Amino acid sequence: MTGVSDHMLARADVSRRAALFGVATAAAMSPSIVRATGALSGFHDVRDYGAKGDGRTVDSDAINKAIMAASRAGGGTVIIPPGRYLSFSIRLQSHITLILAQGAVLEAADPTKHPGRYDPPEGVYEEQYVDYGLAHYHNSLIYGDGVSDVAVLGPGMIHGLGLRREGPGPKWHGVKGWVSPKARGMDPHEARLSDPAERAEEGKGNKALAFKNCRNILLRDITILQGGHFCLYALGCSGMTIDNLRVDTDRDGIDIDCCRDVKVSNCTVNAHKDDAIVLKSSYALERKVVCEDVTIIGCKTSGYALGTMLDGSYRLSDYRAPDDVGVLGRIKLGTDSVGGFRNILVTGCTCENSRGLQMGAIDGGTLEDVTFSDITMRNIVNHPIFVRLSVRNRAPRDAGVATVRRVRFDDINVSGANSRYACGVVGIEDGIIQDVTFSGVHVSSEGGGTAADAALEPPERRNSSLEPSFMKTFPAHGLYVRHAQRIAAVDCSFVTEKPDARPAILFDNQSSGFVSGLRSQHAPEEAVVARNGGRVKAVDTVQLG
Repeated sequence: MTGVSDHMLARADVSRRAALFGVATAAAMSPSIVRATGALSGFHDVRDYGAKGDGRTVDSDAINKAIMAASRAGGGTVIIPPGRYLSFSIRLQSHITLILAQGAVLEAADPTKHPGRYDPPEGVYEEQYVDYGLAHYHNSLIYGDGVSDVAVLGPGMIHGLGLRREGPGPKWHGVKGWVSPKARGMDPHEARLSDPAERAEEGKGNKALAFKNCRNILLRDITILQGGHFCLYALGCSGMTIDNLRVDTDRDGIDIDCCRDVKVSNCTVNAHKDDAIVLKSSYALERKVVCEDVTIIGCKTSGYALGTMLDGSYRLSDYRAPDDVGVLGRIKLGTDSVGGFRNILVTGCTCENSRGLQMGAIDGGTLEDVTFSDITMRNIVNHPIFVRLSVRNRAPRDAGVATVRRVRFDDINVSGANSRYACGVVGIEDGIIQDVTFSGVHVSSEGGGTAADAALEPPERRNSSLEPSFMKTFPAHGLYVRHAQRIAAVDCSFVTEKPDARPAILFDNQSSGFVSGLRSQHAPEEAVVARNGGRVKAVDTVQLG
């Protein structure tokens, strides 16, 4: 089963009922579950340990005292009742359920304004292949490191007001001018603190929720506003369920990195300046770890202005990413792909006013057996669907060329797509993507492409990141394929509001594929085109009036 155990879910449910309605009521509502889980033992109200909840007092010491008291008793439920609680780092322990009650707001304190500091960063390496925010977890508002059987439950709110949203970048052999700590005669910690940008982060927090090397974790019914650089980051975890979170933030929303058996369900994530839900396989654990057996079900992602998802106004953001394409807010696999991805399912989701579905392997590793199905997408600012393979290789020197194979897109409906950007499957000459299927994919875009656009040769960039914006306007308006084999498009439609001189589908640079049942405004011989050694068999193309 993907996610936490049934026992954990039942225990968390009873603990939450007890916090909301009282112990006696919870016992009456679920007597058999109470007997089976023992969930009504060990309740700890943080006010009994000195928390004020007045929005002025820093309450993290009191909250941590309550957690440690529950831990010493063998586990229990820690309740944060209604109020506004300023806090620095909260350290979760095994067998703890932390409940933010209705009306409770946990506010991330700001060390430049409030007395106190976040826990110092851990995990200092000779060569750091990831950003500061991925390398360290103890400098978070709530974190668990190596814990198991933990739940953090709502319906209260986390407000990451005092969290950082930026941080230093990676330090590895691919960075110009990088010299290893050993070569500089320093240990990694000394080398880190010799960097003014790193020193400036000491005592500051950058994540709302962080879990590293944890097992059997449940996060449910929490609202998070302004979650820091990474709102929720899970690294090297297994057996994790993330359900019914409402996230409205201005950097990353939910990040699942090097994890196994994870279920993300019924979450709404608005993240106009970064990715909403993203899977990674980084080198933050100093070894290659596959991210696998992950399901994302029934979620909604978007890129509206900060706070306007939670207040219901859904105001358009004026943010322009560094590539000047627009907002982000998407579902993505592969910002880091050192270990690769396997057995991933994304289904029943809605993506609105955001970038499109994006995935690939660019740091070595293998991406395989990935399915996206039953997705509705509206007003997508770039490529609705994009699969990429390149050799950025932010990884150990032996990373090699990645592999991407066996990817499916089923029953995906896209409206309001940007006419410059088609769907894409793009590898490199020595990294051929294989076996990608589009079935029941329907894309409606503005159109207006010219004959000059149809003749374009998108630039090759072997060492690019996952972002495909450097390729600019595509020479097809529906699907562009390059350095990829056995690509199939079955019962798909690519239509435009304005006439478009580009083909609906183009197979380029030694690509091969099969197209059946395409619906296009072009005549069959103009709808599907191959060039530069590309090969395609197209049957049953229907020209729309």
